[in-house]
This record gives sequence, structure tokens and C-alpha cells, in this order.
Amino acid sequence: MDDTPAIEAALPAQVPAAVPAGVAGSDERRDYRPGYEIVAERILAYIAEERLAPGDRLPTEIDLARTLDTSRAVVREAVKILSALGRVRAHKGRGLFVADDEGMLITSRWGGFFRPVDIDHVLMLFEFRRVQEMAASSLAATRATPSELRTIEVAMEQCRHGFVHGQVDVFNQADEDFHAAVSAASHNTFLVSAVRDARRLQRQSSAIGIHDSFGENTEAAIEEHEAIYRAIRDGRPEEAAQATAAHLDRTLEDYRREIQRRLFG
Repeated sequence: MDDTPAIEAALPAQVPAAVPAGVAGSDERRDYRPGYEIVAERILAYIAEERLAPGDRLPTEIDLARTLDTSRAVVREAVKILSALGRVRAHKGRGLFVADDEGMLITSRWGGFFRPVDIDHVLMLFEFRRVQEMAASSLAATRATPSELRTIEVAMEQCRHGFVHGQVDVFNQADEDFHAAVSAASHNTFLVSAVRDARRLQRQSSAIGIHDSFGENTEAAIEEHEAIYRAIRDGRPEEAAQATAAHLDRTLEDYRREIQRRLFG
């Protein structure tokens, strides 16, 4: 991955106009991205390029619109998304700031330098997750209580339910619950915290909306969850760790393809 192009250089200089529904082909509609998503990515890139720290003031919406060669309305929508993600804060009468609280997602450790639009950072984050979650699932296989096993199983089944019924939000929440439940069953507070924080950062790694639909490998993820659950339930720590590694390796490839598609076309 050393020859991966810099993300910032690949970001479009202008926000593309919306493609009217029914005019473009099905492939174009699938690949269409709202202008505010692209602008949100570019604001994150701007924060990184300018080396802005938590608490630093951002340019006004008007100035950002001018810098990014787009409209103030699009910038405003992008700021709403970044506010929801906890990357910026809008203070009435004071302006926009790089977030400096818990919403920034552990700013003091990782949130302050993590770049969601940088593929190298995404790769490093998955490497970190792989180490932490393999350890968590291995420990869970020797420490999980019956109640904790049931929590893992319920989350696994909710993932399946969400997928079968086309409920993306249900699937995503159950996926979060599954990984949290496995880490909790490790009975290691530090692993619980590390897994939670890394997954929070991962939710920003496409800069916006990577989980707004099911991917082609969603069904595979469900089967991988079941393999992890069964290994933990049956008390097989090495198998649990390897099942977790396989799950994260496959998920990383999905992320890699999606981010490259969104940013490079």
C-alpha cells in the first residue's frame, strides 16, 4: 500500500451537480454521491492539511464555500454531518470549531490525528482492530458467562434479521452490539475501551455514509459472526481469534474497495 495515491489530491476541485433521477443509468445512480458528502470529506482534509487542533476555529461557512469552490448551502449540510459525527462543533455567535470534547471521539489519543479520508489511516485502524478483537474473542472463549453468550447470540441473530428484512439500521446497530458484547465477555476493561473507541473511529473512515446500504458481502459477515460466536460458545480461544481475524480481513477489503470507488471513481 506504499504506492496508494494521496486522498486529498484525488478529491474533486468542484462539487458535482446532482444527477436527476431517471436521467442517468442505474450504475450512475448507484455511484452518485451528494455534494455535501464530498464537501464533508474535503473539510476533514482541510483540517488535517492546516494541522488544526481540537478547539481551533474553522473558517466561516462563507469562507469555506469560497475555499472549496461550492455554495454556502452545501457547506452548511456538510457541517451538519460532521457535527453529528463529532468532528466539528458549531457555537452560535462564535463560529465553527474543531471538536474538543468526547464527541470528537477520544481526541486526546486518536481522534485528533485520525484522518477518515486517508486510506493508510484506515488500514492502520484495521490493523489495530485486528489485534484488539482477536485478543478479546480469544479471552471471551474462556471467560464468557451464559448471560454474555446469550447477549452475543442475540446480537448475531439481530444482524441476520436486519439483513433478511432489508433493515440497514437494525443490522448496523446489531453489528455494533455484537462486537461490543464479545469485547465485554473478555472481562478486560482495557480491551472493551479499545474496541469501542476503534469502532467509533471506523464509522468515520469513509467520511460519510459507507453504511447506508447493504454490501455484496453482508451475508458473509453474518456467517462470520456466527463462526465467532460458536467458537466462543464452545470454549475454543484459538478458533475464536482466527474467526475474528478472517472477519476483519474480509471487512477491510470491503472498506478498501468502497473508499477507493467513492474517492477515485
